[in-house]
Amino acid sequence: MLVVLALGVVPWTVVAGRDLTVVFAFGLLNDDPWSLVWLPDYLRFSSYGRSAAIEAWLVGVGIYAAAVVSALAGVVGWDDRRLTGGLLVLAGVSQFPLAWSFTRRPDTLGLPVGSLLLLVAAWWYYWPAFTTWLDERAD
Repeated sequence: MLVVLALGVVPWTVVAGRDLTVVFAFGLLNDDPWSLVWLPDYLRFSSYGRSAAIEAWLVGVGIYAAAVVSALAGVVGWDDRRLTGGLLVLAGVSQFPLAWSFTRRPDTLGLPVGSLLLLVAAWWYYWPAFTTWLDERAD
């Protein structure tokens, strides 16, 4: 549970270019000037004209929130570890378009840090539950 929660506070995408932007599950941090835009504020002020990559980030945040709920259910024994792991995989994959869209800009690099961490956490903590399920189906 702690690992799943920690994934919400690590940078999901780091964008290095003319300025530095760090994308988190909870908002965006920019260094020119130093400012943090919380996710609810971002949604309120940017309702029109968002790119598909930004929409992918928002969808990933929703999927991650579902993974947190699933992991919380696991604390009391109500979870399906395959569901939590699958949600983490989907959240991780959903962030690659954001990093790619920034990388396509001149002199800009988008690093999908959180995407990789979400995928590693899903593999490390939840892959055994999936393989056990597959083995049971094979028998």
